[in-house]
Amino acid sequence: MINVFLVDDHELVRTGIRRILEEIRGMSVIGEAKNGEEAVRWCRHHQTDVVLMDLNMPGIGGIEAARKILRHSPEVRLIILTIYTENPLPAKIMQAGIAGYLSKDVSPEEMTNAIRTVHLGQRYIAPTIAQQMVLSQFAPVVDNPLSLLSKRELQIMLMLTQGQKASSIADQLNLSPKTVNSYRYRMFTKLNISSDVELTHLAIRHSLLMSERL
Repeated sequence: MINVFLVDDHELVRTGIRRILEEIRGMSVIGEAKNGEEAVRWCRHHQTDVVLMDLNMPGIGGIEAARKILRHSPEVRLIILTIYTENPLPAKIMQAGIAGYLSKDVSPEEMTNAIRTVHLGQRYIAPTIAQQMVLSQFAPVVDNPLSLLSKRELQIMLMLTQGQKASSIADQLNLSPKTVNSYRYRMFTKLNISSDVELTHLAIRHSLLMSERL
C-alpha cells in the first residue's frame, strides 16, 4: 500500500485528487493539509510514503515546506503538483531533493504513475516539463532573467508577489527582516528592476504568477 499525503490550499483540488486516488488499488490518502505549515507539523508526527504538494500557497509555501519536511524525514518522496512549469523553477526545485514535478493539468493516469515511480525510489518529471528543462540548457540565459536567481531568491520572490511583507516572510523563514530585504534588493539588481510591482509583472511574464492574483 502506498500512503499519500495531500497538500493544497484549495479544498476542491484536494477532494478531486483524493477521489482519484481512492479508486486506485494499492493507494491510500492518509491525510490532508491546506498550507505548508500544516504539512510540516503533520509530517513531524505521522509517517507517509509520498507527499503530493502544491507550490504556491499562503504562508511559507511549498518550497520551504518541502525543505523542512525533507530535512526532518528524508525518506519521504515528495512530488510537486503545480501550475508553474516553466524554467528556471522546475530545475531549481528538483535540485533541492524533490522526487517529482507535475503540472496540474496532468492526467490521473500520469499522476498515479508518478506516485508509483517515486515510491520505487526513482524520480519523475512530467515529459513536457522535462523537455523544457532540456531545451532551456541550450537557450541564452537572457531569455529568462529569473534563471539568474537562486532557489532562496525564487522562494522569496513568490512570497513577495503574493503580497507578503518582508517582516512576515522573515518570521516564516526564520530570517531577519534585514536579510529578507537584502535578498529582495539583490533580486532587483539581478533583474534590473526597482519595485515589487515590477517584480510581480516579471513573475507574470514568465509564468510564475497568474495575472488574476493582481
